Formats: sequence, structure tokens, C-alpha cells
Amino acid sequence: MTRLSVNINKIATIRNSRGGNNPDLIKVALDAERFGAEGITVHPRPDERHIRYEDVRNLKKVLTTEFNIEGNCREQKFIDLVLEVKPHQVTLVPDAENQLTSDHGWDTIKHQSYLQEMIALFKQAGIRTSIFCDPDTKMIEGAAKTGTDRIELYTEQYAKGFHANKDAAIAPYIHAAEIATSLGLGINAGHDLDLNNLAYFSKHIPQLDEVSIGHALICDALYLGLENTIQLYRRQLK
Repeated sequence: MTRLSVNINKIATIRNSRGGNNPDLIKVALDAERFGAEGITVHPRPDERHIRYEDVRNLKKVLTTEFNIEGNCREQKFIDLVLEVKPHQVTLVPDAENQLTSDHGWDTIKHQSYLQEMIALFKQAGIRTSIFCDPDTKMIEGAAKTGTDRIELYTEQYAKGFHANKDAAIAPYIHAAEIATSLGLGINAGHDLDLNNLAYFSKHIPQLDEVSIGHALICDALYLGLENTIQLYRRQLK
């Protein structure tokens, strides 16, 4: 069954907006696990505008489920942090500096040698690797040549097209998943997946190992409560 990893960046954003430690990021992460999350995801950025590097260190000490750290491996301090903390998984995302949110996958052909180097570095440390990837055959084939364990399908285009035409929106992702599976890659997915579109995506991508969801899940939790929301998202994956 597909695992639900809860991205807690937005919790850190709220905390940082007022200073102090309310909400308590560590407590929220532990509660998310207790409420049924099967993993916790963080995406520290160089300016630490939400998740701070010290948060990552503190989370590693207490989490009991899978820990996934996303980020831009072109930042040396990100590399150093991941090698220090040794999460279960590192997801490499091609963010530009000061980027608001992730909005594209890697060009795995143009950056293939660089990604090979990074993937080897993290795998040598015993960390499972994943590459943020658009649902493009050439990019997935390129990802396979980097040595990565998994890809994370960037799902914004699916989410944007879902209400207009579900079949057309899911089609490139079905094909991408088939290609990835044939090349021996595991499949994660994330970005703009929510309670409206997640079940349809999961049903049509049976190879799906994990979804990482933050923004929509935290927004829903404002109305529905965190425990109830996590359970609702897990039900979409059954």
C-alpha cells in the first residue's frame, strides 16, 4: 500500500511568523505519526524561512517512522546536513535560490553526471535516493542512469488538469510510472495532491510507493483537525 508522508514545512512557517515555538514543530511531527502518518517530510531551504536546519537534527532524534529530507543538493550545507542526519530518504529537488515552491523536475540528461555524483555520495552513506522528475519518458530514462533508487513524480500538472479532464490529466503519469517500473525505479509522487484528486491518482498508479503531502493537508487540517485529516488522506490511498 502507498505510504503517506506528511510534509510539515507549513507548520514551521506558522511558528516562524511569530517567533517562539508555537506551534511546536516536534510535537506536531510526533502527533502526525501517532495519528497515522507513515513518514515525515521536510524541505529545508538555504534561508531557513520555514524548516530550520536545527529542526532537521531534532526531528531525527525522535521520529519513529520514515524520515524524508527534500532539497537542493547544489547547496553544500544541504549535502552536509543530509550526510550528518542520515534520513531514510533524500529527495533531490532542482530549486533555484529563494524559489517560493518547487515547480519542475530535474533535467536528468543535462545534469546526469552531476546527479550520478550526488546519488553515489548519498547511497554510500546508506540513504535511499529519489529525484524530483516530470512525467517525461526521456527524463525518467535519464534518472535511471543516475543510479537513483526512486523518482518523485511532480504532480502539479495532474492537479491543474484534474477537474477539466481526469483521463487526460492522469495519462502521462500512467505512462511515466510504467517506464519507471520497467527501469527498476521506485515511484513517489508529490505537489498539489489533495483529498479531491489523490484517490484517482493512487488508483491509476498502482506502482506508487509513497506520496508526500504538506500544503493541502495542513490547509484541510485547519477545518477538519490534524488527526482526522491524516486518516482521510490515508483512506484515499487504500
